[in-house]
Amino acid sequence: MSNGDGVHAATVSKVAEITLSFWILKILATTLGETAGDYISMSLNLGYYIGLAITFAVLIVVLAAQIKSRAFHPLLFWLAIIATTTAGTEVSDFMDRSLGFGYALGSALLVVGLLVTLACWYMRTGNLTVYPLYRNDSELFFWLAVLFSNSLGTAFGDFLTDNIGFTFLQGAAVTAAIILIVGALHYSKSLPDVLLFWIAFVFTRPFGATFGDFLTKPAEVGGLNLPRDYASLTTLVLLLAILYVSTRRTEKSCE
Repeated sequence: MSNGDGVHAATVSKVAEITLSFWILKILATTLGETAGDYISMSLNLGYYIGLAITFAVLIVVLAAQIKSRAFHPLLFWLAIIATTTAGTEVSDFMDRSLGFGYALGSALLVVGLLVTLACWYMRTGNLTVYPLYRNDSELFFWLAVLFSNSLGTAFGDFLTDNIGFTFLQGAAVTAAIILIVGALHYSKSLPDVLLFWIAFVFTRPFGATFGDFLTKPAEVGGLNLPRDYASLTTLVLLLAILYVSTRRTEKSCE
């Protein structure tokens, strides 16, 4: 689901090209965000207030570096994605457990936040082009939309398991089915790619989040009960390996 092409676009865009590797890395980043976010707030017993403060402090530093950069740096970009997914986990849990909104109301509020962000982005720039992306104002709206999307995806994934009663694998299957439908609509050209991109971006978050919960939650609730730090480190290593391979392939294709 790319919104542009060509060597020039690849050199000036501040966002990764939307390819299959992008979506694989996005899912791994969301899994890592879920396990790392829970590790900070639960395993370290810091609570949601401190967890939210820590993850947002890291997010601000990483996004400042990303936005200040004048070129696309794959590692920095995906670090920013991981930071938004980790912060998104804390936002969702904070809204549900600290503020008492519940996942249904929290999801609704986050949908409104995402739609308002996209509307402001469109009114400011006249389009919602994701790739290539090189204007500073567009990039600011992009990262705000990413944060809302990842927070929404977390809340929706928890809504499936906590409110509806799906197992983690059933929740992952539901979101995977939605992603496959979006992919089919992309190839059929039935809907605009920008719309499909944000739908896919939202739903890859609960897919990765429910898989992260499956890895780390206790066996009595359907999880594998793996240590959160171990699951996070394993996911990080896999993400870095795929990022390295995809980056090398891109470099070779441009030679």
